Amino acid sequence: MKSYIIILFLGLSAVLHSQNTITGTITNTEKEKLLGVEVYINELHKGTSTNEKGYFELKNLPSNTLKITVAYIGYKTQIKTIKLTKKITTLNFILKESVFKMDEVIISTPFNKLQSENVMKVEKATIKQLKNKGIVTLSESISTIPGVSTMSTGIGIGKPVIRGLRGNRVLVYSQGLRLENQQFGDEHGLGVDASSIESMEVIKGPASLLYGSDALGGVLYFNPVKFASENSFDLSGSQTFYSNTEGTNTAISAKQSFSKWKFLANGSYNSHSDYKTANNDRVTNTRFNETSFNSAIGYNSELISSTLRFLYSKSTIGIPDEIGDQTASKDKLFPYQGLTTKMVSLSNTIFLNNSKISTVFGFTRNNRNEFEEHHDDEDEHHDDEDHEEEEEQHEDEDLEAALQLVLDTYSYDVKWQLPTFKNIETVVGVQGMYQENRNYGEEILIPNADINDIGVFATAMHTFNNNSIQGGIRFDNRNLKTYYHEVPHDDEVHIFEAIDKSFNNVSASLGYKTQLFNKITSRINLASGFKAPNLAELTSNGVHHGSNRFELGNNKLEQEQNYQSDISFEYKTDHFELVLNGFYNYINDYIFIAPTGEIEDDFEVYSYTQDNAKLYGGEFGLHLHPHPLDWLHLHSNFEMVIGKQNNGDYLPLIPANKLTNTIRAEINSIKWLQNGFASATLESTFEQNNLSNYETKSNAYNLLNLGIGGTIKLNKLSFDVNFNINNALDKSYLSHLSRLKINGIENMGRNFITSLKFNL
Repeated sequence: MKSYIIILFLGLSAVLHSQNTITGTITNTEKEKLLGVEVYINELHKGTSTNEKGYFELKNLPSNTLKITVAYIGYKTQIKTIKLTKKITTLNFILKESVFKMDEVIISTPFNKLQSENVMKVEKATIKQLKNKGIVTLSESISTIPGVSTMSTGIGIGKPVIRGLRGNRVLVYSQGLRLENQQFGDEHGLGVDASSIESMEVIKGPASLLYGSDALGGVLYFNPVKFASENSFDLSGSQTFYSNTEGTNTAISAKQSFSKWKFLANGSYNSHSDYKTANNDRVTNTRFNETSFNSAIGYNSELISSTLRFLYSKSTIGIPDEIGDQTASKDKLFPYQGLTTKMVSLSNTIFLNNSKISTVFGFTRNNRNEFEEHHDDEDEHHDDEDHEEEEEQHEDEDLEAALQLVLDTYSYDVKWQLPTFKNIETVVGVQGMYQENRNYGEEILIPNADINDIGVFATAMHTFNNNSIQGGIRFDNRNLKTYYHEVPHDDEVHIFEAIDKSFNNVSASLGYKTQLFNKITSRINLASGFKAPNLAELTSNGVHHGSNRFELGNNKLEQEQNYQSDISFEYKTDHFELVLNGFYNYINDYIFIAPTGEIEDDFEVYSYTQDNAKLYGGEFGLHLHPHPLDWLHLHSNFEMVIGKQNNGDYLPLIPANKLTNTIRAEINSIKWLQNGFASATLESTFEQNNLSNYETKSNAYNLLNLGIGGTIKLNKLSFDVNFNINNALDKSYLSHLSRLKINGIENMGRNFITSLKFNL
């Protein structure tokens, strides 16, 4: 462990004095100087903004080819690629107005293009945009992105579902590392707080070429918070209140950047009581609290750009299954989960003559504990002495969890971007991880295990005229070794057999983007991906209290392999945008869990099995910005997915079709108010009748969400104010992807959300 940490810090030791500087002026087409334009170099994590004369300056830059991104609200984002060959380079920009949202630079794909230039369609949203919608948790916000849903257990636990695929088929990245937190369970949440994130990107479809196993269904990529602009200090704090759960979120952030060194630290505390349904019933034990802290140190020189990040997250989350005692208490209640995640990562970009090497090394420790209350069946009544002993027992239970899992993950990612040759950009790389899973509790759901992943890949992109072609190939190997366990339980012994398995796979992808009739952008992507069976699927043998069932693994499972085709068309003018995405996904040996009809330890037995499956559907969206009503935006999105087994039976837990309509007014004509908005969104979720053998029908419902907010500026002080009403009509409904639906427990009723953020 010590030697591994030493390797992490080696990147910070190789530094040279930097000499290169870029200066310039940014104006609009009317030759007006623009104040506050963001100028950013992503690979250096370095940025600044223009002054009142539209002037910017970036110092201490490497002698290499760099991509300079210029972004300003209301104008089209620009990227210029420049090779620095002299000490001072002048680079001016003229920005054109754009009535639609800014084009975003995509980080999760290998060439960091603007979304409009990408061969692969990627959805992106900033945390600020999501907060404007009145999100309660980060996992809840995911479902606002077309094609993405959330499988929830109350409000404290949520998992991303991308086009009907979830769990280990959707890979989550944070700080440049794959987030490993025992994500095999449907009731296991993300374990990451929004305070550590700048924006999120979603790759919908196989991304095994870029990320290996577990990216068969897609990738949820969290971009960490940015450093402050060069030579500046930022201090901010925010407070949010939630009426439904009587919840609060408190966050504070401090950033300081110099010419070469950069620092940041922020933290947050989130606390909620049991949520209320529209019938005014509190759902017992949906309470949760979460503490999060993250910090970062960055350094730039002529040779290297390095960023060291640390993340700490601790949460206590109730495990609900009934509507019981009605209380607004936030104290923990049995049963509950105690989750702690610690993550450290070091990312480096090393600049060579005409190429660069990017590396990410990291370590993640995830502690997952489940606490449950034990009952004394021998005595129905207790005297005072017995009651005291019971309280002491509960305190001991608080210290000794029934289920204790510790997962250590060592990750590495090395990419070499080769010199560009005849407009062909090429990246080759190696990625992998080594994991140790250990049990320390009296109950064992999955055994002790060691997992070793390694993958090598190459991908290239060729751009010519208005066309782009991107393709690649990858080879992966996963070795999984478990240890023998005998676990006494009542009069039985649950046995975990030792297994030693290896899974090998070749993944590939090919994509093509072109312009049709000057205004239509079309994309066609063909890709394959794979997922090796996870520990739970192979080895489970016991009661999982989080899911209220007895789970049986199957060590005969084969790896999943899928083949997906995607096609998209985008028609865009200055005042109208139309988007159509379609996909067909065929999966060999799809793994799913299903009831056996047996009872074990008073719980239904569910076992893992597999069958070939197919999923198909898509998303349709339009955005109207009628002229001359420049302040008005009308959005509409429809999304659908159908999933079937090879025998014609429907797959379980497929999201219902959904239509979302939004009317949004933007207010920018008041001097003291910036980025002001008022919006109304109607989410229409359709009836779900496409059911697996053990599901029940879900009725249609409509939810109305309202929001208003903006940035208020008073002299040098500015603060963001948001007010939202979610489920404004207090509609009673059951989401098809709610794990509480089986108990007839409804989702959250009306929720007033008030947020205030100060920027000093």
